[in-house]
Amino acid sequence: MSAENPNIADAVEDQNNPFVLTDDEIRQIVEALRAQDSDTVHAHIDDLSWADAAELIAKMGEDDREEFLKMYATALDPLTFTEMDYELRRKCLPLLSADYVAEIISELESDDALDLVTYLDEDFRHIVIRKLSAKTRVALEEGLSFPEDSAARLMQREVVAVPEFWTVGKTIDYLRAAAEDLPENFFDIIVVDPAYHAIGQIPLNRLIRAGRSDKIRNLALDDTYPIPADMDQEEVADIFRRDNIISAPVVDENGRLLGVITIDDIVDVIDEEAQEDLLKMAGVDQGDLYRAALSTTSTRFRWLFVNLITAILASVVISFFDATIEQIVALAVLMPIVASMGGNAGTQALTVAVRALSTRELSETNAWRIIWKETIVGTVNGALFAVITGIVAALWFGNPVLGLVIGMAMIVNL
Repeated sequence: MSAENPNIADAVEDQNNPFVLTDDEIRQIVEALRAQDSDTVHAHIDDLSWADAAELIAKMGEDDREEFLKMYATALDPLTFTEMDYELRRKCLPLLSADYVAEIISELESDDALDLVTYLDEDFRHIVIRKLSAKTRVALEEGLSFPEDSAARLMQREVVAVPEFWTVGKTIDYLRAAAEDLPENFFDIIVVDPAYHAIGQIPLNRLIRAGRSDKIRNLALDDTYPIPADMDQEEVADIFRRDNIISAPVVDENGRLLGVITIDDIVDVIDEEAQEDLLKMAGVDQGDLYRAALSTTSTRFRWLFVNLITAILASVVISFFDATIEQIVALAVLMPIVASMGGNAGTQALTVAVRALSTRELSETNAWRIIWKETIVGTVNGALFAVITGIVAALWFGNPVLGLVIGMAMIVNL
């Protein structure tokens, strides 16, 4: 019995998974949209999570997407727009009125709001920001003043901070009284001194277990991780990953508390950085899927042009041996095998190296050790495949010397 195609199996599993938006559901919604059957559309989208709603919009055709947003945008959770790819978001939000976009931003936490406005076209962004409250407008403009991939762009300004001289009882009473003003999700309480410097943090579980008379300063963790506002987001993600923390305060150059970064933002950063590294290996930009065809063509052209130059150089080298190839036609048949295997081995080494660089597992201290290890791996694999390819070539063309030459080429190439 033949093995089941894994792609088909995955597709079937997705169709039966209640947590996945299926293609059938998307088709039903699009058909109802085109038939102007608003009851059916609402019946579907009212039950969608914000992540599923973002996926629905992403998979719609451009005309259907425009119609859907004009008719049903107000029925969507504001978080739907934060889940979209930034290039898609840049296309979708201008389809809405500036007043409604400002309303969406006002309902989001500060980190999500900043992320939303960051990728808007500059003119539209200015119009939207002018429609926000003074408090939100100042927060966003200050956030936009920091470098694009910095910690300050990730942080939320809604932070729970208490003085070091408070007791646990007073802190709990404060949290209950200020419940409506607290962040929707938080994991730690930041301890500050009278100058509002972040001097520690207390996990909620430690606060709950303590007695009401215990001093806050005595509950703070021994290890705290204040993040400079201008630190690169990749370095921030590395701190979270290495030290297994779920939130950290963000401070300015004087150590004063500005906000807090939580693990949900770091998960997005890790995903974004991984995608960026992967796409760079192929010369593709993020958001390529939703860009106009001409823009995508221009971006990919540069990478393909570099590949064309290297391919021409390889062809020039081969042309030096055209007389030999004319005499032994088998070389023309076998050359692509050797070149392909070398390329595949290079891709393996490159993938490992790029990942190690992104996770900071590779640095100057161990670079030569990794290079030596990859050299050994390439040599051993080259020898093994040299035996296989050499035997195949010798039997195929009845020429043991040719098999030996191809085997040696395989070793050198890998």
